[in-house]
Amino acid sequence: MAWGTNLARESRTLEWASGRALARDSRDSREDRDAATPLAVGDRALHITVKPWDPSVGPDIPLAGRCPEELDTQMIRTSPEERRRLETINRGQIAALQLQRLNILLQAILPRNEFYARKLAGVSLPVQSHAELGRIPFTLKDELVGAGHPMDLAGNHTYPVERYSRYHRTSGTRGRPLVVLDTDEDWQWWIENWQFVLDAAQVRGDDRVFLAFSFGPFIGFWSAHDAAAARGALVIPGGGMNTPARLDLLRLSRATVLCCTPSYALHLAEVASAQGLDLSATDVRRIIVAGEPGGSIPSLRERIESAWDAKVIDHAGATEIGPWGYSDPNHRGLHVLETEFLAEFLAVETNRPAEEGELAELVLTTLGRAGCPVIRYRTGDLVRPVWEHDSPVRFVLLAGGVLGRADDMVTIRGVNIFPSALDQILREFPEITEYRITAHRPGAMDMLTIEIEDRLCQPERVAREMQLRLGLQMEVRVVPSGSLPRFEGKGRRFVDQRACYVNRTGTRPSGPTT
Repeated sequence: MAWGTNLARESRTLEWASGRALARDSRDSREDRDAATPLAVGDRALHITVKPWDPSVGPDIPLAGRCPEELDTQMIRTSPEERRRLETINRGQIAALQLQRLNILLQAILPRNEFYARKLAGVSLPVQSHAELGRIPFTLKDELVGAGHPMDLAGNHTYPVERYSRYHRTSGTRGRPLVVLDTDEDWQWWIENWQFVLDAAQVRGDDRVFLAFSFGPFIGFWSAHDAAAARGALVIPGGGMNTPARLDLLRLSRATVLCCTPSYALHLAEVASAQGLDLSATDVRRIIVAGEPGGSIPSLRERIESAWDAKVIDHAGATEIGPWGYSDPNHRGLHVLETEFLAEFLAVETNRPAEEGELAELVLTTLGRAGCPVIRYRTGDLVRPVWEHDSPVRFVLLAGGVLGRADDMVTIRGVNIFPSALDQILREFPEITEYRITAHRPGAMDMLTIEIEDRLCQPERVAREMQLRLGLQMEVRVVPSGSLPRFEGKGRRFVDQRACYVNRTGTRPSGPTT
């Protein structure tokens, strides 16, 4: 990487609130005035001197958390009032804050981080504007997985293993699990980001938070656990138990908040019904869901809320990225936590920056995780970004939340179909307790088969609804009750068998065919 020489020679004092600088963006016509608006929150404004970069020395300067007066890539603890203030800063302030923090992060990790030192070789740094982000190559998950480390570590770690204190691993639902480590400072960043999620769920210090997850390397359990504990809530781990035992503990502990996947919330309700347990009589009043689409799908959310008589709050995150999204107050989708993540959107049709509401792949850059950063990371999540909205939270809104995965899209007779769209329809039938979708390609075209556990045993009504809503004929089969798998973590209801089919020439089709 080449470090620019046209940098400011004098130290600059930036007025930060909770470690965040002033900002501006071309989206806001009042950018100059907005960028000059202090981000002070009450009497908690902090004055942090960020020393100028010295190109002769290079980026190898004191680490975040070691010398905060010179470099601060991490968050500090914030109050709810400060977080509300940060949520209301304008687009101009958000953009310049992101640029400032990105350059600080790059300066902190390079050249120690060998992965990004190689990847950014020849890239002129610092990044002077958002328009220059295109000079930085994308990061793909396959690059991280194929690092060849003896511990199967992701390839983007910055420090020796001895520097880290947290070990987690991805679920492996889409291939080989990825091991990701965090330093103490990075873990505090996780916990602070989670506070935005807990705020959205109105979790208080006197709440009892039940975590219906297995005790293992799944990061969602540990981050939620520590974040709720940091807030002062009583945290109840539900690992190492079957579903009936969890329901019993949830009732006895008088839990007020439940954390689980959308699928498992419904499975808990199914088992409770079989046991004659009325979930509305429990103390649970809020359910934080994550791990799969569902919390922002109206039919699924309403079904969970009806079964539990509780409010559902959606959340999104990933082991290799962090807790990046939380529910819109009006339940229209997810907000990206833009003070800690720089979001870009690649239009599915053109692979260019997406316009308002256009279907796009989400690309994220972490701004405060120096020990294991991802820069311009293609998440594979499909979303519709909306900047012009009336939510009190000014962060970009992803309408409908995460709509699906780019690699799950199936094209049938010219119509792009995502499993989440089918889930939306299937969840509108309360008699359907479970389902599985299989994509296959017996000839030149993709086809879908849907298996359902249906108390009415009437697959034709589901097929008619699919035809009406999507304009497509699909095979819908009824299978015996309890024959389809249930999921505690991420649901695996979409089975892609297209690669198993070989066409008449003896070669495997390379992608969806219309």
